[in-house]
Order: sequence, then structure tokens, then C-alpha cells
Amino acid sequence: MSPSEPPTISEAISGDHKSLDEYADRIRSSTSLEDKIKWRNQLTWALARHAISEELTMYPAMEKHLGEEGLQLTNTDREQHQAVKEDLYKLQSLSPSSSKFSPLLDRLMTDLHEHIKHESEEDMPRLEEKLSREESQALARSFERTKMITPTRSHPSAPNRPYFENFAAMLAAPIDRFKDLLTTFPEKEELPKKHQSML
Repeated sequence: MSPSEPPTISEAISGDHKSLDEYADRIRSSTSLEDKIKWRNQLTWALARHAISEELTMYPAMEKHLGEEGLQLTNTDREQHQAVKEDLYKLQSLSPSSSKFSPLLDRLMTDLHEHIKHESEEDMPRLEEKLSREESQALARSFERTKMITPTRSHPSAPNRPYFENFAAMLAAPIDRFKDLLTTFPEKEELPKKHQSML
């Protein structure tokens, strides 16, 4: 991808994955509790939005273009997302000073990396093979736009299939965004360039 060319869906999702790893690393490397909390909040904000946006944009595209195989792949993806959402739900309100925090963060990232591996080795190559570059770029734009309206916290008991998930997300998003106003986050300059433009 050239700097001026829009990303494909694989490139957009891979970019998010790199940012999520960076946020987890920043939690681990921060020396103050205040900084750890800010980066925990950033990880929660980014991962919750990312997961729901995949479920609302990429998974329906996989089911449409890959048929039965796409349905099987997205069922696996949803199961993996559920494990991540459950861990994130616990992590998002747990103080980094708790003895449970680091093992939970490690488990979350292990589950997330298992999902990322499945996406990069199974989902993305199959989906990209069926899409033109322009269709993939359009899907990436939809993925990015959807992140602007999704909840910013984990809600593991919410439905994870289109239409039901859309409705649940629309109910949860305003409450989450209000909570964001009362939550500390890293300064804009501390974030990767990609995410600075989303604030």
C-alpha cells in the first residue's frame, strides 16, 4: 500500500492489531499506576470498537463471499471474540495494582493473538481472494466508519450477530461515550499516528 492509497480490509485490521499490541506493551512498561490506567483504558476503547466493527462489517462480507466456508470461519471468529470480550470486560474495571491484573492481561493478549493468527492465516487470505482491491478498500472504509459509532467498552453478554448486535450497540454506545468523558486516556501525542486522527 502506498501512503496515499486507501488501505484494504486486511491492512486496516492488521494496523489495529499492531496498535492493540502497542497499548498492551505500554500498560506493561508504564511505571505509574496512573499511566497503567490510561493505557488500560486505551486498550479497552480500541479493542471493544475493533471487535464489534469486525462483527458488523467483515464477518457479513465473509459469509456473503465465502458461503458455507465463510459461515464456519465467522463462527470460529465469534467464539474467539467471546473469550476476548469476557477477559476485556474483567480487565476494563480492574485496577492495574491488583495481583489479578497482569495474568488477566496476559490471558487476554494470548486469546487475542490466537484470534489474530486465525484471521491472518484463514480469514483474510480467503476474503481478499474474493474481493477486488476496490471492494476491499470500500470494506475497510466501512470498518473504520463503524468504529465511530460502536460501544467503547466490552459487553460480552450482548448479541454478536448483525441486526441484534447493531441494536444492542446503538443502546450501549451513548452510555459508553458518556463514561469516556469521565475516564483518563493517554494524551493524543502518545498514541500511534493512525489513532490520533480518530479522537
